[in-house]
Amino acid sequence: MDENNKSHPGMTPIDDAMLTRESWKIFQIMAEFVEGFEKLARIRPSVSIFGSARTSPDHPYYKLTEEIARALSDAGFSVVSGGGPGIMEAANKGAHAGKSPSIGLNIQLPHEQSGNSYQDISLTFRHFFARKVMFVKYASAYVVLPGGFGTLDELAEILTLVQTGKTRRIPIILVHSPFWNGLVDWLQEILVAEKTIAAEDMDLFQVIDEPREVVEAIFSHYETRGFEPSAEEQEILLDL
Repeated sequence: MDENNKSHPGMTPIDDAMLTRESWKIFQIMAEFVEGFEKLARIRPSVSIFGSARTSPDHPYYKLTEEIARALSDAGFSVVSGGGPGIMEAANKGAHAGKSPSIGLNIQLPHEQSGNSYQDISLTFRHFFARKVMFVKYASAYVVLPGGFGTLDELAEILTLVQTGKTRRIPIILVHSPFWNGLVDWLQEILVAEKTIAAEDMDLFQVIDEPREVVEAIFSHYETRGFEPSAEEQEILLDL
């Protein structure tokens, strides 16, 4: 018997065909990273925008997102979204109408996701984790509109990366305070109180309502340093 395929108590026997398939999967993952790095490395400065895929075009959140994305695009920021419908479409639509590139990082899903038509640069991913790296790696800011589990996942991801020093400090902006206030209160009243996060972690993000103020907050953050990562930050991003 092959030494690597010996049965041991508590271990599941390995199917050779499945093992081979899993091993070759790494090349597909590598290809996603390489394409992402090549297409996105020159889009800086950029802002990643998140929000629900289920928001209809006649909803106020859609209009709000479109206005924010247009303002960012005209201010010189490439705008990156998940490439799908809802808030993602509004972000790409607003950016597409502006002066800077509109980028969609599409994901293959069994349902719900379909690419919108407002993407100047479009990438498609099979793997959420590869896509999530692309959202972070070249972003000068995160703008988070109302959304569901996926939006909360991206928000928690960037907060964790900044908190732990695995990426550089960037503006993280939650838009529309009536939607976010309950979460912010819970973070303060439960997580800070229980000491599962530090009080200063609440300063990692801000809540803003007006599109103009979103743009101003991002420029304010970079006022004394410029948008390009420092040499130290570039080293951190290499290990993201």
